[in-house]
Amino acid sequence: MTEQRWKNRPEGSNWGDFGPDDQIGRMNLLTPEARLRGAREIREGRSFCLSLPLDYPGGNVLFPLRKEPVFHHEKRGDGHNFNFDLSGVSPCYCDVISDDAVTLYTQYSTQWDALAHVGMRFDADGDGVAEKVYYNGYRGGSDIVGPDEGDDHGAAALGIENLAACGVQGRGVMVDLERAYGRDRKLIDYDALMKAMDGMDVEVESGDFLCLNTGFADLVLSMNKQPDGEVLANACAVLDGRDERLLNWVTDSGIVAICADNFAVEAYPSRVPDEERFPALPLHNHCLFKLGIHLGELWHFGELAAWLSENQRSAFFLTAPPLRLPGSVGSPVTPIAMV
Repeated sequence: MTEQRWKNRPEGSNWGDFGPDDQIGRMNLLTPEARLRGAREIREGRSFCLSLPLDYPGGNVLFPLRKEPVFHHEKRGDGHNFNFDLSGVSPCYCDVISDDAVTLYTQYSTQWDALAHVGMRFDADGDGVAEKVYYNGYRGGSDIVGPDEGDDHGAAALGIENLAACGVQGRGVMVDLERAYGRDRKLIDYDALMKAMDGMDVEVESGDFLCLNTGFADLVLSMNKQPDGEVLANACAVLDGRDERLLNWVTDSGIVAICADNFAVEAYPSRVPDEERFPALPLHNHCLFKLGIHLGELWHFGELAAWLSENQRSAFFLTAPPLRLPGSVGSPVTPIAMV
């Protein structure tokens, strides 16, 4: 066990509650009992793919620093190792071989955020100097190292491989914000979320995955890889990360993750508070930095949400492991729902 790496912890955080070395946060609440509760939601044996095609949304209008996948092929002989005829290696062979590689931005399309994705300048040492700090006191520059800080860079702590190894299977609970509010832009505070949850057949419990359908992913798909940034910026419901009552509910709920079909889960840019300094992404700060709650973005819930509504259900069994890619701060994911 490592000695506690912080003297001060952020107000409202759970640092240290799962141990000084914890790197999975609220996924600790995904207990065998929570998984069994999820498994009991499999009644029909029907599955739904919850991922967009990973070359969506298309271009980089939504986020200029993230780019769509690019394929590469290795040279082999006079050509490439794609549709390669092995008879050229031996006249006895009749095989045709294809390999490929891809440059893949880990948070371009349907994704998980690792706990190393968003930190904060915070005085964890209690010496009056704010350091770059991440969940549970892990440090930017030593535990999470960028290419400007050293040759051996990456997330040595809090990388996405920790989420992959802990087994991402449990009960998903769908809140259909599109059904409640349509596709007009709406900030969802605590009251709006509770209103959308009225009449659901299950309660959100500790160890659940909170899943939010807003219609955003279906809107992205309809744009056929030519997203209209202005339309998307003014469409569909988004969580109001500045609403303290909403953040308190997230804390008290015991949820292990929030998975949304939109970009960033919360409104960005967010409302400007009456403070000198503040997080630009308050929900990310509350979830990733303070509580160790993983965030999923750009999931595709439309078909599943429609089926759940038609069958008067809210819950399903969710399987959604990220890539076990050591040192990465995010990962593509192909979530599967079973009902």
